[in-house]
Amino acid sequence: MIVSTELEQKGNLFPSEIIKYKKDVDTLHFSTKNGVVLQLTVIRDSVIRFRYSTTGKFEKDFSYGITMHASRGYSFLDITEDETHYNITTSKLICKVEKQSLQVRLFDAVDQKLINEDEIGFHWEECYEHGGDIVKMSKACQKSESFYGLGDKPVEVNLKGKRFENWATDSYAFGKNTDPIYKAIPFYTAIQDNKSYGIFFDNTFKTSFDFAQERRNVTSFWAQGGEMNYYFIYGPQMKDVVKNYTDLTGRPQALPPLWALGFHQCKWSYYPESNVKKITKTFRDLKIPCDAIYLDIDYMDGFRCFTWDKKHFPDPKKMVKELEADGFKTVVIIDPGIKIDLEYDVFKEGLDKDYFCKRADGPYMKGKVWPGECYFPDYTKPEVREWWSGLFKELIEDIGVKGVWNDMNEPAVMDVPNKSFPDDVRHDYDGNPCSHRKAHNVYGTQMARATYHGLKKYAYPKRPFVITRSAYSGAQRYTSTWMGDNVATWEHLAIANNQAQRMAMSGFSFAGSDIGGFAEQPQGELFARWIQLGVFHAFCRVHSSGDHGDQEPWVFGEEITDIVRKFVNLRYQLLPYLYTAFWKYINNGTPILKSLVLYDQEDTATHYRSDEFVYGEQILICPILEPNAKGRRMYIPRGNWYNFWTDELIEGGKELWVAADLDSMPIFIKEGTVLPKYPVQQYVGEKKFDEITLDIYYKKGKESSKLYDDAHDGYDYKKGRYSLRTFKLTGKKKELIIQQHKSGDFSANYSNFNIVFHNLPFEITSVQIDNVEIELTAENTSKTQAININKEFTELHLFGK
Repeated sequence: MIVSTELEQKGNLFPSEIIKYKKDVDTLHFSTKNGVVLQLTVIRDSVIRFRYSTTGKFEKDFSYGITMHASRGYSFLDITEDETHYNITTSKLICKVEKQSLQVRLFDAVDQKLINEDEIGFHWEECYEHGGDIVKMSKACQKSESFYGLGDKPVEVNLKGKRFENWATDSYAFGKNTDPIYKAIPFYTAIQDNKSYGIFFDNTFKTSFDFAQERRNVTSFWAQGGEMNYYFIYGPQMKDVVKNYTDLTGRPQALPPLWALGFHQCKWSYYPESNVKKITKTFRDLKIPCDAIYLDIDYMDGFRCFTWDKKHFPDPKKMVKELEADGFKTVVIIDPGIKIDLEYDVFKEGLDKDYFCKRADGPYMKGKVWPGECYFPDYTKPEVREWWSGLFKELIEDIGVKGVWNDMNEPAVMDVPNKSFPDDVRHDYDGNPCSHRKAHNVYGTQMARATYHGLKKYAYPKRPFVITRSAYSGAQRYTSTWMGDNVATWEHLAIANNQAQRMAMSGFSFAGSDIGGFAEQPQGELFARWIQLGVFHAFCRVHSSGDHGDQEPWVFGEEITDIVRKFVNLRYQLLPYLYTAFWKYINNGTPILKSLVLYDQEDTATHYRSDEFVYGEQILICPILEPNAKGRRMYIPRGNWYNFWTDELIEGGKELWVAADLDSMPIFIKEGTVLPKYPVQQYVGEKKFDEITLDIYYKKGKESSKLYDDAHDGYDYKKGRYSLRTFKLTGKKKELIIQQHKSGDFSANYSNFNIVFHNLPFEITSVQIDNVEIELTAENTSKTQAININKEFTELHLFGK
């Protein structure tokens, strides 16, 4: 007899009181009366993992986001119990777990001040449609708390008062506030009372974040399935939060080849071969440096991946070799959609080995992309990733392609309402079978991972270069990225500025936008202003759809061409500075771009600044984001800064007007900086130079700068064949001392430093190098002058009057 025809809709459910506690080395288990278990793991003194189960059992502990190289261990751990709480204390944090509700409060272990606390804390809702739970976490939003990060969201840098969703989405011509777009990076940082913490919600289902929008005193995050599994990361400095996050999720496995940090030119599409050669020749004729030329989908035979259209490119190997002889590396696009064609070897092999994604009831996942009807590899299966990596042999090893660009990997599917796979598609998930609801956000990252390993294998002994459009936390281990299909508008120039800063704050520094806009056509002024910004992003590429006209640097007239050349030249001069910043990023997790709040969180004036950022450690950038501008108001961070163009010294900590006509932009150098510069090259490795320039910006006081160098490709640097120079500057009223310390076994080709002094407050009367006085000429006794010395000096000492 049927007594009920309806399911009981229970709504939100909450943990009850703790009835059992168990400690297992660094992991504590708290069990409640209604079957909830909190598994609390002390990862490090400043990093605690919170993992909840509503059934008393946990899934297999597996994550694509966490690197196997993540640091573990702590210097102090003490666990006590009182009438109302369990108290977990490390050298950095005190965590109190409420016995009656499982709610959590976190305090600074040094000053005992509250950092973060649950509002109603963990709760969940049964998901009758799919099974499992919708898992939720609500935390109290402290007074004046601000929030940052979350990947490529096209909004201002501070996320306070906004709500977002993480579901990787093909978002052609997205606009300001469009959400979601291409990436799913469920990590944010917060600052309150000069203390910064971060939360990494390691859940690959569709996740949502509310930063005090629905309720002004509450911030919350939730997921449409999986576990409530998050890492609490404490600073108190924001830079340390980001550093510890990238320690958890990984940093690039190798430095990029230096050419990958040069200027790149791309279009949908450059073909036939004669057009490619015409473009590259024009770069060289006009003396605009460029290191890479890109081939979009039209280089393929009917958009079949790993093939060539022999009509347009009759001899790819010969073409790639000729381009390389002229200093151009060839980068090609590879999409995940494999055309259904039994005469096509890649499709036939994937079909024979059963490597394509399937629907729940067994049929293959079929979707329309550029080639027409396609099947899609399941990159969450190790054997498929291995197979995919092997497909790059001909492109990389035989033909000589130097980089691969993964597009459409959200995954994007055309002509369907959700623009992607249906939820019922099945994935292996490295032996943890699941639906697309769980695998969607990591699909693009696993494709990029497989691509990376293919290039690493077949480019050896050179370093791989991969770009991806879609990404989940941890993708930065394998690949660079761009922001997707933006638009040629002034609003999108501002969006690109914010996105690059936010990506760096989210652990992904090797990022940039399509300079000039992908959709529509920029006017010359907008293109020039975008170039000025783009040369200060780690990934620097012009890319356009081609549907609205040409977008090469020379198509906007001679004035714009000259401006582009000027700033691309500056990019190439500053390559040693950028390469050093990249070394710091890989070794220390230091973001290459720093929003002002990341640079100086103690100055509350920085908390809502979106335009200005610090490039590396010592260059302040503020793009011009409006048409017809002759300058702009900007905020100068605390400290003293030199105007790059005039050497005028500016006191920071205030907003001021900075003149910047179309051929300029506000650039400032931190006082005390030792800034390395290369001579201008048309491409990396074009010239063998005997000296590089060190620009010295005088400071009364002390400052330290670094210069990292190696062979610019290959892996010898991992065997100690690198050069790390530390320059310690000490400025006095009538003296300047530069001390150099070098480590590593690498010796660069150049022998000398051409040292240029800026704004010395004295006239030089004598100079000593390693305690030996050198003879001075008349031209280097004024306030700004140059001295040429051997690069291996230990101490340079200037005396003045």
